Amino acid sequence: MSTRRIGAHLSMAGGLVSAGERMIQMGGNALQIFSGSPRSWGRKPIEQIDGSAYKAFCKEKDFGPTFIHALYLVNLASENPALIQNSINALMYDLQFQEKIGAQGVIVHLGSHLGRGYEAVKNEMIDRLERILTHTPENSTLLIENSAGQDGKIASSFEELQNIFESIEVDEKEKRLGWCLDTCHAFANGYQPAELPSLIKKHALQDSLRVIHLNDSRDPFGSGRDRHDNLGDGLIEKSQLKTLLNDSSMIEFPRILEVPGIDGNGPDAENVRRVKEMIGEKA
Repeated sequence: MSTRRIGAHLSMAGGLVSAGERMIQMGGNALQIFSGSPRSWGRKPIEQIDGSAYKAFCKEKDFGPTFIHALYLVNLASENPALIQNSINALMYDLQFQEKIGAQGVIVHLGSHLGRGYEAVKNEMIDRLERILTHTPENSTLLIENSAGQDGKIASSFEELQNIFESIEVDEKEKRLGWCLDTCHAFANGYQPAELPSLIKKHALQDSLRVIHLNDSRDPFGSGRDRHDNLGDGLIEKSQLKTLLNDSSMIEFPRILEVPGIDGNGPDAENVRRVKEMIGEKA
């Protein structure tokens, strides 16, 4: 098994342990899941979630980290009261779910300002994030994902990410709050992968980075479009991704694949092999 942490977003069909076993069969040792349907607010009551078997599996197999991706409906920058409350409830649920299964973070797209501009929504959004973190388990962690910038999506630039982190005030912020770097989103927003380490340091975001979503892009540089491709099949130069992955400041972070798969059935062993090839590790 890989000594570095490589995983993918997989379905929870069959249970968490089954998802972990499938990931190992693909050559990986980390995992990302949804806590339920990504396009529905409905969730199993949190009291019914039992993560003991999965925790035992992770310990036995030296498997992990595990991340939960928040559902796509979340928009903390909305003006719609019902959507705001549903978004808050969904993130609070996922942070509790994280604690139940022993995962390492909940990754979220903050949403869109819908043309109002970042400054117009910033204060209300920060307040909602602080509320969520204040009323969830102290060992849970919310991870903000950089966006591709399409349709007013929040956190597309490093300036916005830095501002969000500097603005939020919660106890043990370094433990409770972090972020996820998506390579496809960064490329779509006009950042080449090889320049990301220096930009991350420039904006004081190195210490809060927790995980990399390692995805190629179907759309051109700076397109603002969020369409992932298999590693090496998209429009990001392989040398750019290789430089990023082997930068000394990036080596420690787990890499999670969110790719269509060679056969179009989701992340697969071939994409895991391609990651290992890029970092000089035997498959």
